[in-house]
Amino acid sequence: MTSQLVANHREGAEIYHGDSLCKQKSIELLKEIRLPNGLLPLDDIVEVGYNRTTGFVWVKQKNRKEHKFRAIGRNVSYDTEVTAFVEDRKMRRLTGVKSKEFLIWVTISDIYVDSGDTGKITFGNPTGISRTFPVSAFELEEEKK
Repeated sequence: MTSQLVANHREGAEIYHGDSLCKQKSIELLKEIRLPNGLLPLDDIVEVGYNRTTGFVWVKQKNRKEHKFRAIGRNVSYDTEVTAFVEDRKMRRLTGVKSKEFLIWVTISDIYVDSGDTGKITFGNPTGISRTFPVSAFELEEEKK
């Protein structure tokens, strides 16, 4: 299904290839929409695409990746294809991202920073349950210093 979404939004999108360029562009995108720049700690990125007209973004990587955000003690799994609709301080209809809560993996569908409290970031799942954490836990390590 996500591949079909990508195909539907390719026309008119900015598309980049190659790991280093894609990492740079994904960080630039996160900064542009005012989300923490360490939110997508992906490796071996094959393609990044952004359709500014529809707000649709996709990131394709060679392999699934699991990352531990040490500041909050949470493991997050990123599928080979991550997609979302983005706007200022928000990622909606997110696919390809799961967080480990206790012993189960929970799908993350929404990420946002409330305009009233920019120090907190909230992650929501499709059932409506959400968790809030400090934004600083998702900044790139070199940016924190």
